Amino acid sequence: MTLWLTRIIPDPRSREARRDTAGAVDLHHRMMSLFPDHVATDEPRRRLGVLFRTESTPAGDQILLQSAQRPDLDRLPTGYGQAVTKTLTPLLDALRPGLHIRYRIAANPIRKPGRATRELYRLKAVVPLQGTAADEWWARQARSCGLDLATLHSSPLDAATGHRRSDQRRIKHDRVLFEGTAAITDADLLRTRLTDGIGKGKAYGCGLLSIAPHPGPQ
Repeated sequence: MTLWLTRIIPDPRSREARRDTAGAVDLHHRMMSLFPDHVATDEPRRRLGVLFRTESTPAGDQILLQSAQRPDLDRLPTGYGQAVTKTLTPLLDALRPGLHIRYRIAANPIRKPGRATRELYRLKAVVPLQGTAADEWWARQARSCGLDLATLHSSPLDAATGHRRSDQRRIKHDRVLFEGTAAITDADLLRTRLTDGIGKGKAYGCGLLSIAPHPGPQ
């Protein structure tokens, strides 16, 4: 499967760009609007392989969009910002066991306690993880991606929030940024997880795993 990575640098003067980057639901709809309307209504995000993440960089905010179909950037509103798309095929083809990489992912680490535990400790059905518990969650996910972690740095991010347009139900996905270095143990498994995304909240800016080659231990 071909994957595409699009980098969008929103123009802060654009009202549409400011609105989209302020809410996870609006940004979800904007990213989906870059693809054909006729995609089957049954899980269109998954069918298109759409994953995205917002990032703050020294040069300003940016949106990273990964997809299995090339987006139509002409569908962005006039003045929305700068955008460029490239294929990830060379990167995916180069993956092999033993290769060292850098990784970054904004994920929604959670656990779902059993009924007895929920009642005993008066917990919610879904409990967001923080600190060491979140790091342990990512370590397990990384192993299931075919990665052997070498370093792990984590930091909390603002939650992805908004109101669904269909029923106005509020959504909230707590996010943690994980980044560091790792060695590939299973390249095919890693390609699959890169395509599918990791964890919950993938429709709202969570779960996009970004990787790049890294020199590794010297």
